[in-house]
Amino acid sequence: MSHNRLAQETSPYLLQHAHNPVHWWAWGPEALAEAKASGRPILLSVGYSACHWCHVMAHESFEDAGIAGLMNTLFVNIKVDREERPDLDSLYQQALAMMGQPGGWPLTMFLTPAGEPFWGGTYFPATARYGRAAFPDVLEGISHTFHADPDKIRHNVDQMRRALEQLARSPGAMGLDLAILDRGAVDSLRMIDVADGGTTGAPKFPQPGLFRFLWRAFLRTGDTRLRDAVTVTLDHICQGGIYDHLGGGFMRYSTDQEWLVPHFEKMLYDNAQLISLLCQVWKVTDSALYRARVFETIGWLLRDMTAEGGAFAAALDADSEGEEGLFYTWTKEEIDSLLDGEAAKRFARLYDVAAGGNWEGRTILHRNHAHGGEDDDSLAEAKAVLLAQRDRRVWPGRDHKVLADWNGMVIAALAEAAFTFDRPDWLAAARKAFAVVTAGMARPDGRLAHALCQGKAAHAGVLDDYAHMARAALALFEATGDPELLVQAGRWLDTAHAHHWDAQAGGYFLSADDTTDIIVRTKPCFDSAVPSGNGVMAEALALMALASGEAKWRDRADAVLAAFSAAIPDQLPNMTALLDAFEILAHPLEVTVTGAEDDPATQALLRAAALGESQIHWLRRVADGSPAAMLCRGTVCSTPVSDPERLREALAAE
Repeated sequence: MSHNRLAQETSPYLLQHAHNPVHWWAWGPEALAEAKASGRPILLSVGYSACHWCHVMAHESFEDAGIAGLMNTLFVNIKVDREERPDLDSLYQQALAMMGQPGGWPLTMFLTPAGEPFWGGTYFPATARYGRAAFPDVLEGISHTFHADPDKIRHNVDQMRRALEQLARSPGAMGLDLAILDRGAVDSLRMIDVADGGTTGAPKFPQPGLFRFLWRAFLRTGDTRLRDAVTVTLDHICQGGIYDHLGGGFMRYSTDQEWLVPHFEKMLYDNAQLISLLCQVWKVTDSALYRARVFETIGWLLRDMTAEGGAFAAALDADSEGEEGLFYTWTKEEIDSLLDGEAAKRFARLYDVAAGGNWEGRTILHRNHAHGGEDDDSLAEAKAVLLAQRDRRVWPGRDHKVLADWNGMVIAALAEAAFTFDRPDWLAAARKAFAVVTAGMARPDGRLAHALCQGKAAHAGVLDDYAHMARAALALFEATGDPELLVQAGRWLDTAHAHHWDAQAGGYFLSADDTTDIIVRTKPCFDSAVPSGNGVMAEALALMALASGEAKWRDRADAVLAAFSAAIPDQLPNMTALLDAFEILAHPLEVTVTGAEDDPATQALLRAAALGESQIHWLRRVADGSPAAMLCRGTVCSTPVSDPERLREALAAE
């Protein structure tokens, strides 16, 4: 029998390591019991299936019999998929940061048998290079210190535990008003690269949460600097190498400041957030580019990313055939052989194709260059030919597990896009994914599971699952008027409150109150690649208050803001999800449309609302009465209007 136990798992990432000579355990009570019984420290390795450097370390070290033998002798080795256990990943990433080291994946942490961190790092090479110690030397050094100098280990552990316990605390309250948000948005402009978009320097991440915040501030204030920061960024992301110009969809980040060379993995959460942001900005700009990217990206999601009967898979890998970006890049010779002379010449001019390529001898297709803004309507057939040829290549690995929180983000984005562009098929896809999560990820006690893979739901839901799925239910309720969706949103919000709320200090913990295998329950209030769990909860609660009219939801949203707002002066760009929730509470714009759903006059008013330039926080449908629309800003409502053009004018004036 193999001592590697990962073959029993469903996570594609864990299964990638099922044949390593390392005696891997999955995280769980058996692994922790083995560490305690053996007296050996734990080597915790955290990664995810689409992570390039995780693959590199696996190939160099975990597939090497000599290094694996050293690991097996000295440590109890535990492998964690960060996407399955975001609470563990968050805790140990923050532990690494407290050690003064930059975080990321692969995360390599050394723990006591009780799971307490005492030292760590990220990628370690098999032999000393890149200024990093060789992994075998690290293993031997850590093991020696652990056994020979237990006082030093205990000192490190005690210091780290005291520091980590701060993560369970809430900063407290400060007074907020919209002026603070507006000043914070303007102050954030100092971070923006006005030439290429995004924040200054490299690498560059899309940061849709930050740019959503800046866009909302533009809508409130009319400050065109805020508008330009968003549109310059979206223009460059949509035309850059970070976008897949043949297949649709955005990649994780750019390694350079011009958005040319991406890290080629495609993550579900990036694409969900960018679809939503592009919809919001398109309503004001009417940009054909933004519209095209929404349609293409949703096309990619529906074509390549569906899993488990209609929900959405987590990620596509950066690598194929052991090489990063090979699937997405081209040589001029390949393109010349597939397209006729004139089409090849035109395509090369538009997408920066030249002999020798623009990256490591190959070409990353992009349009952020002098000729990239030219019309490409005549190239649809050429692009289809190249996409068909690319589809015959060896594909990057797909992590096909379904995550409740990330699916919630996509469902909400699809509902928003369906309403914006009048696409009932997108709304149907959102409802189908919602049904998969609701049915396939419901636990017997009514709580959510976090992950679904190969038909098996696993791991207790975390805060983000309830927040994003409640937000998804509200988005679908807004789009359809189905009252059961409002009931379901309330159930999830109540469940999160019962199991995640800190009754002493306020705020929601990431892990539930019956989670037994984590040494500290963290409270996420800072945004990362995704909005913070507490930020999304605050937004969902604020929207639930508007949708239902019940005071308890507003009280809970206010309580979340009171738990964390004191941190805003020092961390404003990293807390935009919470600030967006505050805007909904402080300055809500609601539109109520009356009239039968199948009445063309009602539909015309709904289309006018969908295309309105203001940020509508809640759209209410009332089937009774004649077709009319009424705007309410805060506690003040307008006279109902029945003319769609007058509704558009009223929204533009807000």
